[in-house]
Amino acid sequence: MLRSFCRFLAAAAVLSLISPLAWPLSEAEIASHAEAAALARIREAAMADDYAYERLAALTDTIGPRLSGSPQAAAAVDQVAAEMRALGAVVQLQPVKVPHWVRGAETAELTAYPGRPAGVTQKLVLTALGGSTATPKGGLEREVVVIRSFAELDARAAELRDRIVLISIPFDQQLADNGHAGIAYGQGGEPRFRGPAAAAKHGAAAVLVRSVGGANFRLPHTGATVWSEGGTRLPAAALTVEDALLIERLSAKGPVRMKLLLTPQTLPDADSHNVIADWPGREKPDEVVVVSGHLDSWDLGTGAIDDGAGIATAMATIRLMKELGLQPRRTIRLVAFMNEENGTRGAKAYFEAVQKQIGTQSAAIESDAGAGRPLGIDAYVTAAALKRMQPLFDALKPIGATVPQRSERPTGVDISPLQRAGVPGFEPLLDTRHYFDYHHTAADTLDKVEPDHLRRQLAVMAMLAYWLAEQEQPLERQPVIKE
Repeated sequence: MLRSFCRFLAAAAVLSLISPLAWPLSEAEIASHAEAAALARIREAAMADDYAYERLAALTDTIGPRLSGSPQAAAAVDQVAAEMRALGAVVQLQPVKVPHWVRGAETAELTAYPGRPAGVTQKLVLTALGGSTATPKGGLEREVVVIRSFAELDARAAELRDRIVLISIPFDQQLADNGHAGIAYGQGGEPRFRGPAAAAKHGAAAVLVRSVGGANFRLPHTGATVWSEGGTRLPAAALTVEDALLIERLSAKGPVRMKLLLTPQTLPDADSHNVIADWPGREKPDEVVVVSGHLDSWDLGTGAIDDGAGIATAMATIRLMKELGLQPRRTIRLVAFMNEENGTRGAKAYFEAVQKQIGTQSAAIESDAGAGRPLGIDAYVTAAALKRMQPLFDALKPIGATVPQRSERPTGVDISPLQRAGVPGFEPLLDTRHYFDYHHTAADTLDKVEPDHLRRQLAVMAMLAYWLAEQEQPLERQPVIKE
């Protein structure tokens, strides 16, 4: 009897392979098979597609750095909009007023320190932080006070007046090496975020921060700092790790003096745009799934990993839908946000435009963590929603992007306002162990991007966008976060 039953099972298995429809399938089973087949098609097409890399090369090699308010930022808007129109997407340019800060000359040298030979000075490598003011025309020369924590900054407040303050707190590469680069950045970046404003309250003449990054190639890492409303603004710059350590060593032996020259300018706000490109849904075109990155970049490198890679994969998601003839239930909407780096004005403008119809925003995806190999998906969703996504993670198994990481807070700066209003948010979970080696530096260039990693990132974004847009019922909303 057992032998006969085994023969029956074997025959049934063969029959199912030869003629899958020989067995009656429910509507749900048919839909499930169709979804799995579509996801597989997207995955295989993405892994054979270099469109994202080609768009990234066009953005970085022909335009270069794209700081908000610059001619390069305007050129990037035009380039992305023209490409999306050529693909047949419905394109609009959303006006945004953005900060217009311009970097000038930036030099520094040590002019006095213990053991200095007569007539010798030492040049330092540094770069102004976004929003920094200028030094006097001829520069300023002051004694340097080294601070290693915010508690020490407050404790030594009386020593800071009319001094150059160096806040030297290291980036924890060990955290980054073990999958927590974001936490390492938050901790190491705190001096840059709020250090200059804190030192200004104590009467400092200028502020330097140790660069936030894990690879010490004597590269300064720029970035924005947050000034107190109505408070004093100072000349502020990021010093290379090597030069910060040099000053620490010399200061341990006695007083150190520095001459600092910074000549940045803050110009009137400039006119710019978010680029919005819709691939209309077949059944629910008024409901959208956002795929996004930020179009602006800092002005030192060409913004390949921050965030040209995110923009390129979002653009390629729309193109894959066209190439494969896929039109999911909901609209997939590309948003190329302007001004993430020093103001998030683009994110605010988009949210203001949709907040009265926030229910139309079914989900939002942003890729802004570089161009490392994808490991899975970071999801700001309910536990039940993440469990519901299992078929998507099953489809991602062939490329190894299977980690379902559920975030307790919004993920992605530009889509954060949407998530605070309850919209489920997502970001490709990438290998970021070496992201902060190049982040906000002159070395953020195309050669740092591995084409295979970008193809895999496209697969994750496109499969996720399609899955979200195709669901009969959208994922449940998150609780609204009140300010």
